[in-house]
Amino acid sequence: MAKETNARATRSPLRMDLTLLNRVERLSDTQFVYLMLTPVIVLFGAMAIWPLVDTFQMSLHADNIISSDATGDFVGFENYVGMLTGQTNYLLPRPFLDLSTPLTSAVSVTVLFTGIAVGVEMILGFGMALVLDKRFRGRRWVRVAIILPWAVPIVIQGMIFYLIFTPGVGFATDPLQSLGLISLSPLADPWSSLVIVIGADIWKESAFMTLLILAGLQSIDRDLYNVAKVTGASKLQEFWTITFPLVLPTLLIALLFRTIAALKVYGTVVTVSNCNTLPTLTCLVVTTWNANRYASAATIAFIMAAVIAIALTGYLWKLRDLEYGGI
Repeated sequence: MAKETNARATRSPLRMDLTLLNRVERLSDTQFVYLMLTPVIVLFGAMAIWPLVDTFQMSLHADNIISSDATGDFVGFENYVGMLTGQTNYLLPRPFLDLSTPLTSAVSVTVLFTGIAVGVEMILGFGMALVLDKRFRGRRWVRVAIILPWAVPIVIQGMIFYLIFTPGVGFATDPLQSLGLISLSPLADPWSSLVIVIGADIWKESAFMTLLILAGLQSIDRDLYNVAKVTGASKLQEFWTITFPLVLPTLLIALLFRTIAALKVYGTVVTVSNCNTLPTLTCLVVTTWNANRYASAATIAFIMAAVIAIALTGYLWKLRDLEYGGI
């Protein structure tokens, strides 16, 4: 009797393991994918969703700069209304939204930076990827030269452009000032600082766009181009009928990554200029938080998260349309 009990106890864990394994094997491909993603989803929820919920909860309270409490009374959505209407601009280190002075308003500065920088990076990245997709002598060294700026840390990148545009030190200040493109103190002037920071971002991040788009180009079946040549298609027709449609999903992914990163720009602004001269949204979150206005900082941070979520949804929606056969 004792031997049977011991045998059953020995076989029970094995049977349980086999039962679990059989259940896993019977899962569909979709169910198996979700099973494998479960640890990632749990970790993502613990590290991202909960801080987001906590930030939203903080944004529903008033600022409390008198007592030791981080926030004051519950005010609902008053902070959001004040931010979006500009009523609370006087409480912030820099205006959140003020179209009358766009270069001192965090929203307008961030939109200008994102639109110009990402647009130019897309064009340059696409052009460089088309060149690197061709076979020519020295292509490997050209790739290294293009990728090198992307490998430079943000602090060093910022110091490079800071020194280039420091009056009396940098070589670019005198010729650009003579052309009227920058002011006498470019790093202290909002417009000049915006142009310089955009240039610094383009210099560094165009390589990222190039690498992603180049990966998309090299995944295109070369036989398609041979068929196009046989049918007498021109280079422009090859581009619009083969290259662009097939590389568009990769291009959208590259734009998605760069748009999100540009909306969160901070390090380049701080190292090249400063948040007082060029107040981006991330700069405004940091300076408002340092001013002990925690609820206002949480409100700005949550609005940023909502804008990024909207941009992400738009890109994913377009990718979904492409997946099902539309451009």
